[in-house]
Amino acid sequence: MAVVVKRLTRHFAAEVSGVDLSAGVSDADFGAIQNAFDEHSILVFRDQNISDAEQVAFSERFGPLETTVNSNPAGAGTVVTILSNLDEAGDVIPPEDRRMVFNTGNQMWHTDSSFKEVPATGSLLSGRQVPPEGGETEFASMRAGYDALPDERKEALEGLVCVHDFAYSRGLIDPNLLRERDKQEVPPVRQALVRANPATGRKNLFVGAHASYVLEMELDEGRALIRDLNQHVTQDEFVYRHQWRQFDLVMWDNRCALHRGRPWDPIYPRVMHRTTVAGIGRTA
Repeated sequence: MAVVVKRLTRHFAAEVSGVDLSAGVSDADFGAIQNAFDEHSILVFRDQNISDAEQVAFSERFGPLETTVNSNPAGAGTVVTILSNLDEAGDVIPPEDRRMVFNTGNQMWHTDSSFKEVPATGSLLSGRQVPPEGGETEFASMRAGYDALPDERKEALEGLVCVHDFAYSRGLIDPNLLRERDKQEVPPVRQALVRANPATGRKNLFVGAHASYVLEMELDEGRALIRDLNQHVTQDEFVYRHQWRQFDLVMWDNRCALHRGRPWDPIYPRVMHRTTVAGIGRTA
């Protein structure tokens, strides 16, 4: 069966069918998937009951994978991040537990690893156990948002540099959430406010919750600019909302799309396994 790509919104996101990731992907099929990723930013693969090893093998076709950081309560040094509200015994973890409070940061609009000097290329999230309602993931196209700006606004933003800071974004939840050694592990980094996709050359904004301030601007002015751009790119017309089904695998381009998780009734288990494709260079 040939790979079929079906657009999900006017601006971005597509569903990919005709491929079984657990069986491996041919070079021809992978080429079609890579092209769809560069074009649509968000790819949805339904009914992919895959193991961690199979998810890693597919993810590595796109490049080397990132490992988790020490500040992650689930542990560090692995290429698979498990986002779960279940403890080791399989019981639901209370919402007030530090692990769950830490993960509420995923409900803010962000890009994975923009707080690293070399931000991530893409992320792949496998829905191993999903609640019957809620827990959706929303995506916002920073490329479509950039395209919609007037030319004079684009010119004004060109060359600006933001400082992205994991401690800043987690501090919005609780100033004491990160330990001092966690902050030292991921110090603030510089990222271009406007960047181009290396595969297509198309430009997009690069903002999100980790963006703390703008270099060479007053703090309040820079944060107001970031807030304005975040609100602009997360308008409904630039957003795709994914309602999870068990064994969905969703891949997104961190270079040009924001995402956030939505809450769900904490009585329901939710177990997601994520792999993250490392970036290939600094932006600023």
